[in-house]
Amino acid sequence: MFPAFVENEIRAVAAARGIEAASLLAVVEIESGGRALYEIDGRLMPAILYEFHVFHRRLRPEARATAMGAGLAAPRWGQLPYPRTMRERYALLARAQRIDREAAFAACSWGVGQVLGENARWLGFESAEALAEEAMSGVAGQVRLMLRFIERRGLEDALARRDWTAFALGYNGPLQARHNYAGRLAQARARWAGRKPAAQSAVPLTVGARGGEVRRLQTALNAAGARLVVDGDFGPATRAAVLAFQTDQGLVRDGIAGPATWRRLHDTGAAQAA
Repeated sequence: MFPAFVENEIRAVAAARGIEAASLLAVVEIESGGRALYEIDGRLMPAILYEFHVFHRRLRPEARATAMGAGLAAPRWGQLPYPRTMRERYALLARAQRIDREAAFAACSWGVGQVLGENARWLGFESAEALAEEAMSGVAGQVRLMLRFIERRGLEDALARRDWTAFALGYNGPLQARHNYAGRLAQARARWAGRKPAAQSAVPLTVGARGGEVRRLQTALNAAGARLVVDGDFGPATRAAVLAFQTDQGLVRDGIAGPATWRRLHDTGAAQAA
């Protein structure tokens, strides 16, 4: 099951689009394996899958030899193994960007819907980088991206009817039966339909976040001893203050103001000052 804030963001997108929440939650769960965000260098990021053969295809011919020599491209799928960890995948993306930024974004599948960046124009984005930015904007952005793909493939009616066989065939292709996608979707939808919505919880804050919640965090950290400018911008100074508070309180040091950090700010009384 997803953390409460992830579930709530998916439910909010479902409500805004007139989609049954349980059905959308089921699709997101099965496609993502039940995880929407990964901590990468202090930021909460979407899942990616770097495709070596897509990078090769998207490159200018003069750049292919360089990419192949660096282990970043291959003419055919399966010639190079996928990295096991998300951190390794993002490292590949960063290296590929130095050769061709747009091709690197195009070579990755993005977010809970595993939408290939190469499909950017087909989905109405100006570029693969713009598609990636939508996925990197948060859980809601990932889900909106997935829904663009669902709509472009003409699968919204199958989703609304809960025709999981038709939906899985359109989304996952003919091999869906081998992996029982339809059956797994039906089971997940039944499970979500039988659950009460999760209680509201604060969205974790990390580098790049802005707005009122960041100002509240900065005020709370100042009450706990930090000396931050309360500007609503989660930059390096705010991350350093979060790390210092986590160290002082014996919490996991990840620089992210997640549920455990907020609870301890409340327990110490610092959050009350915010």
